[in-house]
Amino acid sequence: MITIKDIAKLAGVSPSTVSRVISGHPRISTETSLKVKQIMKELNYHPNMMAKSLVSKTTQTLGIMLPRPAEELFQNYFFGELLRGIITHATRNNYELLLSTETSSDDELQAISRLVHGRRVDGILLLGSKRDDPIISFLEEEKFPFVLIGRSETHPNAPMVDNDNVQTAYDATQHLIAQGHTRIGFVSGPPDITLSHDRMRGYRKALEESGLTATNDWIVEGEFLQESGFRAMSLFMSLPDRPTAIVVIDDNVAFGVLRALAELGYRVPEDISVVSFNNIALSELASPPLSSIDIGTYQLGYTAVQVLLKILGNEPLAQNPVIIPHRLIVRESSLYLKAKPFLS
Repeated sequence: MITIKDIAKLAGVSPSTVSRVISGHPRISTETSLKVKQIMKELNYHPNMMAKSLVSKTTQTLGIMLPRPAEELFQNYFFGELLRGIITHATRNNYELLLSTETSSDDELQAISRLVHGRRVDGILLLGSKRDDPIISFLEEEKFPFVLIGRSETHPNAPMVDNDNVQTAYDATQHLIAQGHTRIGFVSGPPDITLSHDRMRGYRKALEESGLTATNDWIVEGEFLQESGFRAMSLFMSLPDRPTAIVVIDDNVAFGVLRALAELGYRVPEDISVVSFNNIALSELASPPLSSIDIGTYQLGYTAVQVLLKILGNEPLAQNPVIIPHRLIVRESSLYLKAKPFLS
């Protein structure tokens, strides 16, 4: 069995130098580091990470708390792109990832407690926040490193990476108003999620500034699933006074909206226009192609890891929260230049 001492002997250095090369110590010269790593590669030597963790008191692992049951989570392409950004920057910095998902708030809190008290990870990424989130309270009390991808209303000083979600929804709604629409509905997410609350605020703000009314019958709350969009359209289109345009909380939900409208015999955008959020890759392949707010999903994940690694390195944060810019991608689903009233 190859040991650190064997590597040290062949490289002509001390065992402690080999240990420093393995841990990425900055004071080891590039020449020495390359020499040691080459010998390790030739001998197919892999460090004992558990032993390394005991010495360094770090795990080189980041925990990810997924916000809902995994079978629902991976039906939404947004999270795949978010995780791609997280994985890219974490692996570039030699960090492993540990994913955790639970079905209830109590189970989530217990899972986080196990990660923290068991010292199984060096820091935690939270992929979303409830309006009153006990997980953030717990992590702050434990003084455990974490970053929230999203916004916390009750913990404004928590490290956060987010979009300006009030502005994103404002921009989406204003786009529809500019197309001539005055009857605009909103398909929202769960009411206890901060994201849903913020986008609802942006939607209402845009309507109010234009002298329009946010009719309660035209607002439906649901989950981030296609079925929520499908059910919302079944409700909207049964109303005697129906909206001519819809703002949808998420592209995945919007796919359900488009499917329902097609099955009900309505044309998009001639009968009803649709704008959504996230601009996932499938949005431009929808029928019709879906107008969507690009929120920089990959960059959200990538930047969250950057911020967490700064916290782990005791580096000051230049700003908090970090706001990722957004932009509206206009496609066929909202390009009907003059809204027409429905013909019953």
